[in-house]
Amino acid sequence: MAEIIRMPRLSDTMEEGVIIGWSKKVGDKVSPGDILAEVETDKATMELESFHEGYLLHIGVASGAVPVDGIIAVIGEKGEDFESALKGSNGSVSDSKKEKKEEKSEAKTDTPAPEKEEAEGDAKEDSEEAGTEENDKESSNQRVKASPLAKSIAKESGLDLNKIQGSGDHGRIIRKDVEAAMSSGSASPSKDGKSEQIKTPVQAFSMEDASREVPVNQMRKTIARRLGESKFSAPHFYLTMEIDMDNAIAARAQLNEIAEQKISFNDIVVKACAAALRKHPAVNSSWLGDKISYHQHIHIGVAVGVEDGLLVPVIRNADFKSLSQLNSEIKTLAGKAKDKKLQPAEMQGNTFTISNLGMFDIDEFTAIINPPDACILAVGSIKSVPVVKNGAVVPGNIMKVTLSCDHRVVDGVTGAKFLQTVKEYIENPIRLVL
Repeated sequence: MAEIIRMPRLSDTMEEGVIIGWSKKVGDKVSPGDILAEVETDKATMELESFHEGYLLHIGVASGAVPVDGIIAVIGEKGEDFESALKGSNGSVSDSKKEKKEEKSEAKTDTPAPEKEEAEGDAKEDSEEAGTEENDKESSNQRVKASPLAKSIAKESGLDLNKIQGSGDHGRIIRKDVEAAMSSGSASPSKDGKSEQIKTPVQAFSMEDASREVPVNQMRKTIARRLGESKFSAPHFYLTMEIDMDNAIAARAQLNEIAEQKISFNDIVVKACAAALRKHPAVNSSWLGDKISYHQHIHIGVAVGVEDGLLVPVIRNADFKSLSQLNSEIKTLAGKAKDKKLQPAEMQGNTFTISNLGMFDIDEFTAIINPPDACILAVGSIKSVPVVKNGAVVPGNIMKVTLSCDHRVVDGVTGAKFLQTVKEYIENPIRLVL
């Protein structure tokens, strides 16, 4: 019996997936464990694995966005009537057929009669050879592994994706590869098939054509939805505090002289927050509507900026880990985040989040709470400034941190006491290694 393959929910926040390309084609034999296609979710690019045995009878969507549970393929026996299986499912026809019909209908409606006649006349004048070359080019570009954004930019700029070396997973072409090709002028096919120089973006766009529209990817859609819901549903308030970093700087220098794993200031902040959360369980909580969940475990999310947005890998049981262990785990997860190799389980279960922009020379900022947390800590850079110590003005090093709190869960006094404890730990880092 034919099996309907639907778009699975590959992450807890996934609403739809984008099919990048198929590893199998219609008629191919499929076994359990075989990779059917590559799917881009809101957080990563993942391989879609088959759980059925048979032959790939039908591909519903060759590429593009498909909602969760949408039909994408049919697997069954050779020659089996899969149309009846499709009619018995939620949709009577495949999504791809619907899309094609809609596209044809829109094309007929939108195209004015004079333009249509002119296009038909031009088509007759074109030689069969030119048409074949264009088809070959399009089909070749479709076969190349590239992100939807990279394909869109390449199409607008007239770039040949076959001539671009990808730097993504398994040689996949991403946006920066296309932009590099545009700058170097190494991937533009001329009419005679030879490579010609590409104009730089400044040369290519006139003042009348100074912008371009790019479809919103799955990650950005999820960021917009989740943080929009957080900002407008959770009543935020903010607490900012200055922390004297002199002792932390000295302690870090001493630790790095003997430690195999070099310690960063961010590791010290994560450890200090984990220790402070153990003392202030009201901050380590979540609003659940008719109840508040006070978490017994401390799982800290660390915001990581990636090409298409922001990912938050989670450090589990952070209060039980040493500075070296935290450093190693954060580096590993951050690397996986930038390569889009994070698994859903590595981005779930956070009870508190830290967003650090200090490395970008940001003095201070406010962050939007990352659901389901009750708080998020925004960390700025360390600045050398004059400070007053023992009645005298001396050089000092100050770091500003801002705690965003959900007022439904955390009150001002609770948040302030938590920040005071974080400050005490960072200003006396020896307490973190005892």
